[in-house]
Amino acid sequence: MLGIYIHIPFCKSKCGYCDFCSTTKYDDKMMDGYLKTLVTQIEEFFEGSGKKADTVYFGGGTPSVFGAKRIGKVLKELRKHVEIAPNAEITVEANPESCDKAFCKELKKHGVNRLSLGVQTAIDSELFTIGRIHTFKQAQEAVKTAKEYLTDNISLDLIYGLPDQTMDSWDKSLQAIIDLNPTHISAYGLRLEEGSRMYKMNLELPDDDMQADMYLYAIEKLKNAGYDQYEISNFAKNGRVSRHNSKYWDLTEYLGLGAAAHSLYGGRRFGFDGDIEAYIRGDIQLSESEDIAIEKKYRKGEYIMLMLRTAKGIDEAEFYNIFGEDFKEYGKKLEPFIKNGYAEYDGMAYRLTPKGYLISNTIINELI
Repeated sequence: MLGIYIHIPFCKSKCGYCDFCSTTKYDDKMMDGYLKTLVTQIEEFFEGSGKKADTVYFGGGTPSVFGAKRIGKVLKELRKHVEIAPNAEITVEANPESCDKAFCKELKKHGVNRLSLGVQTAIDSELFTIGRIHTFKQAQEAVKTAKEYLTDNISLDLIYGLPDQTMDSWDKSLQAIIDLNPTHISAYGLRLEEGSRMYKMNLELPDDDMQADMYLYAIEKLKNAGYDQYEISNFAKNGRVSRHNSKYWDLTEYLGLGAAAHSLYGGRRFGFDGDIEAYIRGDIQLSESEDIAIEKKYRKGEYIMLMLRTAKGIDEAEFYNIFGEDFKEYGKKLEPFIKNGYAEYDGMAYRLTPKGYLISNTIINELI
């Protein structure tokens, strides 16, 4: 079934590492205008389409800033035009300081059953350095509130490689997050893009070796706490993987709506321009578009790149069924990495090891 992504580009403040499509200059009129354009897009894409969806994901930006009632209106409009599966996963991203009782209760009314909270670190001084406006105590309270009034299916985001972060503070963050008992944890290495505020600050960050140690330590600690790694940066307890994000990795069809949203839909891969004000006016331009049937070679490379990010890896039979080709030649290129412990082969599928994830770009470039 289809996955639907809704991009909400509004934030109370811009985090120091962020270069996503978002704005801190907004008011209710602007957000209502954005909602109106979203509704129009939904009508244009789905009117009479007979489409079915089993995941809906509100990302950002900060969807909790958009408000639970507006999110509810988007879901109501989707249900008019799309058959949303009874067991659909409906996720909303939120920041801890904006996740209160009223927000959670309103989301529950509209069928939201998964919450993704951007915690990033349990150390308040580190939160301050990266420009987050919540404290860890607020994150603890948000998790408690969400479990009581919305859902126990909660994902928490963490970042390693932060300025002045040590192995000790990273361990404390991991343990504090584990103690909150979420169903899902995402752990990302800090990357400073040119458009971000922190990129210009010339901060001293943990070096590559330290970041690698932090990553491998996280894998082991989370495993011992019952979280299975199913993708380079993602860990789930009791099989509660992100069903929506899994669509991106296995190239299942998904449609992104909103400014800067991207899609793999209707035989094409395309993205909308990130000009938020133009989007609200209804002047929606494509930033990119390609026919994936024509670009089969590119699609094959993309499949290899994405599936090697997952614990499932690349199943030889599945690869043949999709592309009509034997994976044997790629398998030969993987043999040196298998020999050195960066990859493994079980007779049916190839996958990277945790050590291999650290040099995944090198391995993937060698293959494609």
